[in-house]
Amino acid sequence: MAEAHQAVAFQFTVTPEGVAFQLSREALKQIYLSGVSSWKKRLARLKNSILTGVFPGTPSGWLAVVAVTVGATYFGIDVSVGLIFRIQKRLPNSCRRCLGVRSRSLLSALIFSSGAWMLGVLLRRQALRLLLSYHGWMFEPHGKTRPSTKIWAVMMSGRHPMLYSFQTSLPKLPVPRVADTIQRYLESVRPLLDEERFLDMEALKYLLLKSWWATNYVSDWWEEYIYLRGRSPIMVNSNYYVMDFLYTTPTHLQAARAGNAVHSILLYRRRLDREDLAPVMALGVVPLCSYQMERIFNTTRIPGKQADRLLHLSDSRHLAVFHKGRFFKVWLYHAGKLLPPRDLEMQFQRILDDPSPPETGEERLAALTAGERLPWAEAREKYFSRGKNKASLDCVERAAFFVTLDEEEHGFDPDKEDSLDRYSKSLLHGQCCDRWFDKSFSLVVYRNGKLGANAEHSWADAPIIGHLWEFMLATDHFQLGYCSDGHCHGVPNTALPPPQRLTWDIPEECCNVIDASYAVARALADDIDFHSFRFVEFGKGRIKKCRTSPDSFIQIALQLAHFRDKGRFCLTYEASMTRLFREGRTETVRSCTSEATAFVRSMADPSCSSSERLELFHVAAEKHQHLYRLAMTGSGLDRHLFCLYVVSRYLGVESPFLDKVLSEPWRLSTSQTPQQQIKMFDLEAHPECASSGGGFGPVADDGYGVSYIIAGENLVTFHVSSKFSSPETVSVHRRAATGAEEEVLTTLSKRSDTLESLIHLILVL
Repeated sequence: MAEAHQAVAFQFTVTPEGVAFQLSREALKQIYLSGVSSWKKRLARLKNSILTGVFPGTPSGWLAVVAVTVGATYFGIDVSVGLIFRIQKRLPNSCRRCLGVRSRSLLSALIFSSGAWMLGVLLRRQALRLLLSYHGWMFEPHGKTRPSTKIWAVMMSGRHPMLYSFQTSLPKLPVPRVADTIQRYLESVRPLLDEERFLDMEALKYLLLKSWWATNYVSDWWEEYIYLRGRSPIMVNSNYYVMDFLYTTPTHLQAARAGNAVHSILLYRRRLDREDLAPVMALGVVPLCSYQMERIFNTTRIPGKQADRLLHLSDSRHLAVFHKGRFFKVWLYHAGKLLPPRDLEMQFQRILDDPSPPETGEERLAALTAGERLPWAEAREKYFSRGKNKASLDCVERAAFFVTLDEEEHGFDPDKEDSLDRYSKSLLHGQCCDRWFDKSFSLVVYRNGKLGANAEHSWADAPIIGHLWEFMLATDHFQLGYCSDGHCHGVPNTALPPPQRLTWDIPEECCNVIDASYAVARALADDIDFHSFRFVEFGKGRIKKCRTSPDSFIQIALQLAHFRDKGRFCLTYEASMTRLFREGRTETVRSCTSEATAFVRSMADPSCSSSERLELFHVAAEKHQHLYRLAMTGSGLDRHLFCLYVVSRYLGVESPFLDKVLSEPWRLSTSQTPQQQIKMFDLEAHPECASSGGGFGPVADDGYGVSYIIAGENLVTFHVSSKFSSPETVSVHRRAATGAEEEVLTTLSKRSDTLESLIHLILVL
């Protein structure tokens, strides 16, 4: 095959006359260009490491300090209070022999000025760390900023950082007091339990030891024990998905959309490698940790018998592509340059036009990544550790990311109520064998030009993929664009070698393992009940007029909807973030509070007036906001309890209290999808480009997974998942849980715009 020859720099044949070598000039050229590109990246990383390492100082600042100090010394002015003279006296004898008095004086001035500049950098970095440790701004009422916070904001502004500039200045995640954590826990379960017993946790303060030397006392254990040590399928249970634009599709040509999308993603990767992306900033002045972004690309989860591991490469120059049960390798560069969208479109179209059938075992091979982890680890070691299977698997695992050219058509159709449901399920699990669930993310491009992605969870959290996704959608639609006929702009280079078909040699025993994994994954996928829908009555604009946080508003609505559906409350998980701290990931907000349950009960109490309910609602909303702020500022309780549990296991300490806490099911698991992290277009000016967000599977077998995105002033999109096998949950019924009470509730809420808005939302849920 022609593509195979392109990958070989030289070949040799053995003849009676000896060994004859055949050199491929084109292959050697590609190797040379690849080496040049690799060295350019290394030099760029070295430069960025230096710039990041001296932040908030700059090389120009160093040069200025050196110039002033050396210049002053040259003219006989001592700005060092005698330190330059002391340094000069301590120079080694070799310097005295080689340099004159004036030269030694200038060298001493250079050493002094460099040291003074570095000391200034360290002091400024410590001052910046202290500034970043201030979180009072989060707890101030909206519109009521204290003078001290205004001064703090001024001191934080005026910097021009690179992506990782703030990493060494971010404070460490603090370890809360055990007593405070237990008190917050008891408060969180008070609506659910009458009494709770626990053991003295003083011995577990050994956790403080880890916080002294570890960058983050939670994140490494969280990644290992919550994600990588899990032995159940990561499909549905861990992976999540993101969707395309809700209303618009830039082109209906599958290959063209894939070409623009892949090129946009690679432009993001280039900016990421160069650290040209600005860090995400809260309020425009407070940086969020960018650590998780390092592993967006070239990352794969590798199965293990006891625990998985993450393989991350510094670079990858190809994609792994799946179509109709076949795997392909697509090179992303030619002659040292990134392929333009039109060339990528041509390569994807070649795959779509390829009539070759799948090889034995190839069609469902990816089901290994969808099933139980132990069988996959054993099969990988036994059947994919040598020969062509290893070479092909390496191609998949070492790809920049994975692409599926799906044969189905999906997207929002206003004439089909279940269109978003089917779209969601397709992205969450597909056919169980057409996504490589171990890749950091798999881009899915449908036959009608719609797209989405399925992301593995261990390496990072959803806002990281969301950041990439916003960049990709905006670049695809507003910058690259398409011709009038739907193709990518430009003229394709037909001389490019076609995509390389990966080959496999899968024995019957391995096929049996693949089929078993597929059966497990298929049963899991078929059990998922998904309902995704739009709420267009109002959005964040009207909610904010009620002087309420939109997130608190929706969380309380979910509590009311769940209570009316089940007649009881449940432990509720809402994901928050701790990226105000170095290497921070997430924290839990326990949304089912005593204040929220009091409001919910008042809605069922006919003796309660609207004004009383309104007061209870505002108290519940304020409580929720306070808990969210505590979680963001390192005072949450669940990650602390989790780490205490890990320490107790290391110490051999039995704790029934921690055993119970860590085993409690989250029957309502919720998350808000962030948006507009990169403001590349005005959503109000382009409402057709609103995103439909993403979602995930239920955490508990008898519970719900609820994701929502507040997109603009008049749109909230919900993604609700549950399991058919549970008699407790039916996702689609969440939409009409209180239909019988609509008339009464509307009458009761006429005096309150806040309650009216809330009830309209609840009636939809």
